[in-house]
Amino acid sequence: MEKKKLQVQLAKAFSRNFSFNRGIYRLIPKLTKSIKRRSDHLIKKEQKLPIKIRKLQALLRRLPSHHKERSRIEGEYAKSLAGYRGENSIDYHLTPYLSKEFLVLHDIRLLKDEKNYFQLDILLLTRSYLLILEVKNMSGTLCFDQKFQQLIRTLNGKEEAFPDPILQIKKQQKNLRKWLLEQHFPDIPIYSYIVISNPSTILKTIPTYSENVLKKVIHAGALEDKIQFLSSRFIENIMTIKELNKLSRLLIKRNTPINPNLLQQFQIPFSEIITGVHCVKCFSIPMKKISGSWICMRCQHTSKDAHIASLQDYALLFGQTITNKDMREFLHLSSPSSASRILMTMNLEYTGSYKYRKYQLPL
Repeated sequence: MEKKKLQVQLAKAFSRNFSFNRGIYRLIPKLTKSIKRRSDHLIKKEQKLPIKIRKLQALLRRLPSHHKERSRIEGEYAKSLAGYRGENSIDYHLTPYLSKEFLVLHDIRLLKDEKNYFQLDILLLTRSYLLILEVKNMSGTLCFDQKFQQLIRTLNGKEEAFPDPILQIKKQQKNLRKWLLEQHFPDIPIYSYIVISNPSTILKTIPTYSENVLKKVIHAGALEDKIQFLSSRFIENIMTIKELNKLSRLLIKRNTPINPNLLQQFQIPFSEIITGVHCVKCFSIPMKKISGSWICMRCQHTSKDAHIASLQDYALLFGQTITNKDMREFLHLSSPSSASRILMTMNLEYTGSYKYRKYQLPL
């Protein structure tokens, strides 16, 4: 029973998602809370903080403020976080329609062929049709240039080009249809919209191509009207309730979240990573172990288990496998026995004999 309680405590500690920074960032609460609703179970795959964002957070926590790649990583983090927040905000508009015949899945990434994947921000499943939502959380003025198949954003007087999301979502429809046929599901209508989550964003297009844009691009506030339109147009049930649930289970089972190796991507060696236990209050590194407690030399915060969050950083950056020696080096522990005591209290799964034992850290 005591072991069970400890495992629950560890799981909770490892699931804390907070934003941070060293310098320009400050500790803030959990990014967003799931919208409480009477039918939570009908969102079959909820929007959770993606592993990529958690890895970027861990990397920024442990990268020197003057590091040459820091600004590039901060840009990637801001972009990823904006996308996550945009997708989260869409749940509000979907809540009125949730039922056993209207299911919602977030962030589905499926294998397209032997090497390539396709990803869907939000997928709505009904018995009559499927709806793909590609969410864009972008500020400023967006011009959908269909002639040159690009999206042009104007923000603070600066123009920036992006890949055409209309072309992208058409490919997603094609890929999803092919995947469904390969899994022997009925041929069901698939529709898609590009949803602009920021209500202050201005949308423009070239008049010659405006019809294509008007059919595909909407503000989040118009989503409910579009769903009502599709539901009134497609009244014939293509799938049974059983098939609908089977499809949702299979999509979740086949989902393969993107899990990048950030150190490899940004070419950062271990020697450039700041090691030691970080303070969960002010993010100062390292804390010092004094009389069985971790003490922050900057804010004087004291903790018995501050090492847990730092071991999560290790798992996110270097992988989930860790040895006694790895732990000593990363947490700045003075002896093998100190590391062993921590490992024993965490009740981690392991392989190998005592001297060569490898432990598995949770994510």
